[in-house]
Amino acid sequence: MSLIPPETIEQITAANDIVEVIGGYFPLKRSGPVFKALCPFHQERTPSFTVNPQRQIFKCFGCGAGGSVIRFVMNYENLDFIAAAKKLAERANIKIEQGELSPEDAARYSMRRRLLALHAEAAEFFHWHLMKKPSAQIARDYLKSRGIGGEIAKSWKLGYAPDEWDAMRDFGQTNGFSEEELVASGLVKVREEEGSETSNTQHPTSNIQRPASYYDRFRARVMFPICNDTGEVIAFSGRVLEAEAKAAKYVNSPETILFTKGAVLFGLHKSKRALIDAKSAIVCEGQLDLITAFENGVQNVIAPQGTAFTEKQARILRRYVDEVVLCFDADIAGEKAAERSLGHLLAESLMVRVAEMPPGEDPDSMIRGKGAGAFQERIAAAKDFFDFQLDRLAAHPDFATPRGKMQAARKMAESISLIRDAVLRETVLHRVAQRLEVSPQELVKLLRSPSTKPLDELASTEAEPKPLALDSTLRLLATIALRDSAAHEWLLSEPWDTVLQDQPDAELLIKILRADLRPDDDASIHVFLTTLSSAEEAVVSGLLGEKMRPHPLAAVHDCWRELERRKTRARIEALQARMRVPNLPAEEVAKMQKEILDVQKRLSDISRPLSPPL
Repeated sequence: MSLIPPETIEQITAANDIVEVIGGYFPLKRSGPVFKALCPFHQERTPSFTVNPQRQIFKCFGCGAGGSVIRFVMNYENLDFIAAAKKLAERANIKIEQGELSPEDAARYSMRRRLLALHAEAAEFFHWHLMKKPSAQIARDYLKSRGIGGEIAKSWKLGYAPDEWDAMRDFGQTNGFSEEELVASGLVKVREEEGSETSNTQHPTSNIQRPASYYDRFRARVMFPICNDTGEVIAFSGRVLEAEAKAAKYVNSPETILFTKGAVLFGLHKSKRALIDAKSAIVCEGQLDLITAFENGVQNVIAPQGTAFTEKQARILRRYVDEVVLCFDADIAGEKAAERSLGHLLAESLMVRVAEMPPGEDPDSMIRGKGAGAFQERIAAAKDFFDFQLDRLAAHPDFATPRGKMQAARKMAESISLIRDAVLRETVLHRVAQRLEVSPQELVKLLRSPSTKPLDELASTEAEPKPLALDSTLRLLATIALRDSAAHEWLLSEPWDTVLQDQPDAELLIKILRADLRPDDDASIHVFLTTLSSAEEAVVSGLLGEKMRPHPLAAVHDCWRELERRKTRARIEALQARMRVPNLPAEEVAKMQKEILDVQKRLSDISRPLSPPL
């Protein structure tokens, strides 16, 4: 855990309103005194993720996740405490002294900060080359042929990677970045081993020999910065310019501590507002498709990094929209991409339609050739996925044969099995059965369980966090100790360490009483949250959001007497068990009998009702 001073943590949490911070990642809707959204940490159909602006905490009542604004950033961006706290500090222009961090914490934070800075510098470097260098004329001509002028290139920070082996490497080193940082960013590659087929080869368009140690990953390509949903550059995608080049058409950054390919949607940082307004996302296959659509007024667009959707990408999209329109190329590859995307999208209860492009067209070429209106007409006419799939199957010559019908039925049953909503599954099943001219009962026999995912296509569902269990007495004591100053002080005046040390699951209450927290001071509560584990912080966030009991001091007295009764009963049971041991000395037996009588009297006194405390 960090040694960041408590007063600095108080500053950070006070300066970063949790509604503004979380609202910067995905939309929140006001619901009375709180804000709600679909939880980003587990799959759900109705919002159970709650943000409390008064308490400055978040809590999901579905999976149990919860905590402060720092905990949210840790969980959402997969950061450690140091990195999350410093990210929020930078957002609020608060300076954090490095202090006595562990070497691991310091190294992780430093590398992430340096890689973000390096990517920002690299985006400027590539963009400057595109806009200013004569050698980038080929890239400017290419973009102009695709309808991308200077203003659009500036808006999306498009760039050009020079046709050199070491331009980015030299630029990075000149600007103070180490070889380790350049390689960790993915912008630079380590030379392959001697004897490999590429160890002495040259770039297809370059006469410059590859350097001996390491070299630029991106060369002679148009560069598309990939941003996270808050607009920070975290990776790049580079497109080759020469049609006859042997190199891959696209080269993407490798996965790094900043970038996970299957967890990022290209363009989301710009299209979030339009997605929310339309409640529908148009999924394009490529970056240029998306940019052309966006700049021509069709702004509810996103693109996956690759072709098909991953589970994480579908979950991200579900926070913004109810419907997805897949707009992949009108070829076999596009059709298969649509099929591979289906399972993850249906698992998030998203409606899925497919917009068919004319042969040889994509959104970019259609908009440039026929205008945005023609593209929007295609989107409006997009078919429900199951109708689209059935139309494709019916177009095969053998569809009219019994064997063809059976193959089509099996294919449709595989897709229908992915629908988790029982009503929708039943509706689609009857519609498909009617078109296939088979009975719904026969089609049902081909279905897998709706919870079964395709073997090769869906990633395993992430385990949901397990909240800590507290019995009702400990839970009420913890709640009041957190939120009522008088009750908190009364508990501290009692021998709580003795009473609680033998109570099962009392660790969290002990931490609350040991902490230097003030129930009437939210800042001290937020500092306390940073000392807890993720599971403990989730429980405390729930306690802070619960309705407060009337007469808290009286409730604490009652709970405390219950704990004393438990401890007293446990002592009686222990003495009675000891007395059942054979051949005990008579003196010891007499001594235990006397203690049992004393403890029973104590239990009777504890159980006698008291007047409510003032």
